[in-house]
Amino acid sequence: MDPIKSQISAIDPLNNDPEAEINGAEALSRMLSGPRVFSDTLPAGVASLEGRRSRKVRIAGGLLLGAAAVTAGVLVAANFGPVSSTPAPAVTVTTPEATPTPSVSVTPSPTATPTATPTPDASQVPTPTAPAAITTAPVAPPPVPVATAQTFTFPDGHVSFRYPAGWTVRPEQGPSDGATILDSTGAEVAFMSSGFYGDGTAGLVDRTVLDRAVVPGVTDTAGNQVEFGFSLNYIMNIDYNSGSGGMPTASGRSDSPPVYVMDIRLSSELQSGQTSSGTNQIRMPNGFMIAYVKFDLDKQPTFATPEAAKAWMGSEQYSQLKAMLLSVSYK
Repeated sequence: MDPIKSQISAIDPLNNDPEAEINGAEALSRMLSGPRVFSDTLPAGVASLEGRRSRKVRIAGGLLLGAAAVTAGVLVAANFGPVSSTPAPAVTVTTPEATPTPSVSVTPSPTATPTATPTPDASQVPTPTAPAAITTAPVAPPPVPVATAQTFTFPDGHVSFRYPAGWTVRPEQGPSDGATILDSTGAEVAFMSSGFYGDGTAGLVDRTVLDRAVVPGVTDTAGNQVEFGFSLNYIMNIDYNSGSGGMPTASGRSDSPPVYVMDIRLSSELQSGQTSSGTNQIRMPNGFMIAYVKFDLDKQPTFATPEAAKAWMGSEQYSQLKAMLLSVSYK
């Protein structure tokens, strides 16, 4: 048969020549059971795997060397500037000559012709007088220095005060910065607080102000004046069933012993006569401040009589406590 006709006949779907039909099972059997043929010879024009790897390594090495050369050139140019073939002008280094130190020329005075010096007679030579002996009194111990005030500042840096030498301040831990002041004997004599949260109650008292003075370093947040005060307070009885519309009214002094108060407070809280006991809490920008003297609570009344309290006002302890409270300042 003609070769062309054979090819056309092979692809003709209507040609059912049983001789041209492929036996699939036989072909698969030959593929699985026939001999396997391998070859280590690459086709022409196909590079081996090892060759391709070697070529990549050579290319990478060339690129790395080129990048290093460019980087070195940039660094040289940055540090040494442009390379110029013109030599830089020579710098002549002149060694400075030592500046002669001005010297003082000593011109010898004309030497006098030596002459015989007569030996003075012993009777004519004045007897050297020994310096008068300095009579010193027995060395006394150095005088005791006058007690100077020390300064304590609260950790927040706002409130500070001065206290006598020999006294100590014991910081207290709590919801606010507090400090207990102890005198030279170790007795607790005062308490101060800065940044307190503020609370308390008040009642009616019959107050007598024994001493008062303005504290120059403190005003509250509203600019109100603060004063030092020492007062005698009688607690008043309260009548809650009076005929004044159900309002509680004072009905005379109670049988409780009088209470002595020494602190700093707003001037409005330090009034004489029947008035509110008030509070010694002073509102400051960092919270409330408190400063008061601690009297012995187990000893009531603190002073046997008002006259005894007035006499104590002339003591050194009173002066020290008053000066300490007056020194309180806020910044």
